[in-house]
Amino acid sequence: MLLMMTLLFVALLIMLGSGVWVAFALLGMGWLGIAAFTNVPTGDVMASTIWSASYSWELTALPMFIWMGEILFRSRLAEDMFSGLSPWMQRVPGRLLHTNVVGCGLFAAVSGSSAATCATMGKMTLPELGRRGYDDRLVLGTLAGSATLGLLIPPSIILIVFAVATDQSIARLFMAGVFPGLLLIALFTGYLMLWSWRYPERVPPADERTSFREKLRRSKRLIPMMGLIVGVIGSIYAGLASPTEAAAVGVALSLGLARVQGAMNRQIFRDALLGAVKTSTMIAFILAGASFLTVAMGFTRLPSELAAWIATLELSPLMLLLALTLFFIVLGCFLDGISVVVLTTSIMLPMVEAAGIDLIWFGIFLVIVVEMSQITPPVGFNLFVLQGMTGKNILHIASAALPFFGLMLLGVILITLFPQIVTYLPDAMGNR
Repeated sequence: MLLMMTLLFVALLIMLGSGVWVAFALLGMGWLGIAAFTNVPTGDVMASTIWSASYSWELTALPMFIWMGEILFRSRLAEDMFSGLSPWMQRVPGRLLHTNVVGCGLFAAVSGSSAATCATMGKMTLPELGRRGYDDRLVLGTLAGSATLGLLIPPSIILIVFAVATDQSIARLFMAGVFPGLLLIALFTGYLMLWSWRYPERVPPADERTSFREKLRRSKRLIPMMGLIVGVIGSIYAGLASPTEAAAVGVALSLGLARVQGAMNRQIFRDALLGAVKTSTMIAFILAGASFLTVAMGFTRLPSELAAWIATLELSPLMLLLALTLFFIVLGCFLDGISVVVLTTSIMLPMVEAAGIDLIWFGIFLVIVVEMSQITPPVGFNLFVLQGMTGKNILHIASAALPFFGLMLLGVILITLFPQIVTYLPDAMGNR
């Protein structure tokens, strides 16, 4: 087993280090594992596995949610959201810094993507908060950290990937992500309040007081966003639609919303569709490679032997989770979130199941840890997005995001101590 693990790990490092696409690296690992350690016909297994992985009905939701996010990315949704939220934030300690947190949370609930959330909100809030004199490091940190909510709050693309890779219910995973997402929002806003109380001189003065009627009038701009959230997530939780059907509902609503806003024409429609096709095919290719690797690992018996070896160490579930947290954070420093999920699923799940850990809970745990890796160099996607938007050094942005890395780690600890934060809604959904 040690020889096999060493050979496959070195091969993976060589392929990834030489710039080979992640999907090809996964296929290469699977091919090497079968060819070197089994007598199974490799080509036949690869062909049948890739074919079977390409027509999963659950995967249909993936391009639909990505398309919805692409449409909204090109609409005026972020601008309307900022205008609707800012009057309510003026008297809260931290003031308009909370628009980054709450705005990212709302946009995450309709985009499903961390990078899209970061780019869309950043276009609006970075220049506006900078013009008003808010602390530069905190503006960058809140945006980098809060944008990771796009991975967790449903509809989450990475949760769909995890569900397909592990044969779990997408709807249950979506429901499981709601309370942890709200928990992280609460932690982020609480930190901003404490920071503003500690450094009141670094928070710009509030704008002129806005009347309650004016606040309500400007809040009307939030109605399209809230309607979209209710249409997508509400239809799943109410049992009116499957995740795939809800994705189609979301696309239809977002197209209508963009049309009403005047943000839809032939060129925008074409760009959104092509963007969705490119992203979807990339993810589908990675999933096909991951599916083949999973089958290959089954033939080599590496996951079961590794799980048996871990069992001999007699690690408690908490120690196993601690080890996995460190492992995923390190791996996330070099790979994007989806690649981390598909690369490790086939090897990690036997250990997790052997430890008696609920797979729905583990999916949320994994996504939060992957969120943490989105703001760690050298491959922190949110850091890249903000670097491209601001031109600032990536280490400067990473240091600004460090407190939010710690808050996400606190979130992991809390869901470990109180797993009902994750499991309550899926269990309630299953009992209906």
